[in-house]
Amino acid sequence: MQTGTTAAVLRAVGVPEGAVVSCEPLTGGTYNTVTRVTLRDGRDWVVKIPPLHATGMSYEQRLLVNEVAFYEAATAVGGGRIPQVVHSELDSGAPAGAYVVMTACPGRPWNDLAEDLLDGEEQRLRTELGRIVGRLHTVRGPAGFGYPAESLGPLSPTWREAFTGMAGAVLADAEKYGARLPRPVAEIRAVLDAATPVLDEVTVPALVHFDLWQGNVLVTGEPGARSIGGVIDGERMFWGDPVADFVSTALLGDLEEDKDFLAGYASVTGGPVEFTASVRLRIALYRSYLYLIMLTETVPREAPEDALEWTWREVAPRLVAALEAVESAPRSRE
Repeated sequence: MQTGTTAAVLRAVGVPEGAVVSCEPLTGGTYNTVTRVTLRDGRDWVVKIPPLHATGMSYEQRLLVNEVAFYEAATAVGGGRIPQVVHSELDSGAPAGAYVVMTACPGRPWNDLAEDLLDGEEQRLRTELGRIVGRLHTVRGPAGFGYPAESLGPLSPTWREAFTGMAGAVLADAEKYGARLPRPVAEIRAVLDAATPVLDEVTVPALVHFDLWQGNVLVTGEPGARSIGGVIDGERMFWGDPVADFVSTALLGDLEEDKDFLAGYASVTGGPVEFTASVRLRIALYRSYLYLIMLTETVPREAPEDALEWTWREVAPRLVAALEAVESAPRSRE
């Protein structure tokens, strides 16, 4: 059965009720309502609808604007693995509200299949993902850095200014919601601010997905011949430093040790990634930012107790380590 909101979206885009074969809610996300819609003419869509009364974090306002921007920017380099926007309405005041209708990519989330992968498949998929991400990073943005939705204000002329605003907004949210953090907010802010001169080395805004954990990568094909079928959920993208994507692609690990991903990445970017002091410091900054988001968002999303325990156990120590890496890193510029 269609939900009322999904039915309203389908009516708004001219799909009569009799043309719908099925509507299947998709789980795994924590913010939007997502439904897979199959039509009688064979079209396979995904309908994404934001919450009506969002009380999330500052950067999460108008996330669908970011998502549409990502798909439109990435489609030319995605090799058919990026959803195509079919219809979109980004004004929450429209009759059917805000929504995005996109083509469905084949496959299941990588993390759902992780235990079923055969010998060598994980390595091959990591190499393929590296190639995809490398192509995404060839896309250059407009003359500005930050979130296209401008949830934190207009795009910034420098990456240092944009990232400082992004990190500051998350820390303000942590204070607002009383989020549990392993170090005081003022202390974290001082650590991050002291390192931001290194961001001046980033002068060209690139397309950054920033949510490339395995749940947002679809894997398709038969055992032994699996490949990546789609890269989805681009709503947290920004125009910024491509190195930032090295954080979520190894969410609780270290991409520097992922030789398969790095080989795939290098094959399309013209050479191996050099993990200089600057790159390592920037990665530590972006790890700090992502882990701060993960810890803070548990409050407005009213995460259940088991999720709270997992986040504190797995993420808080990694935030501490990332901040210590920022503090101890040599400064290449001041």
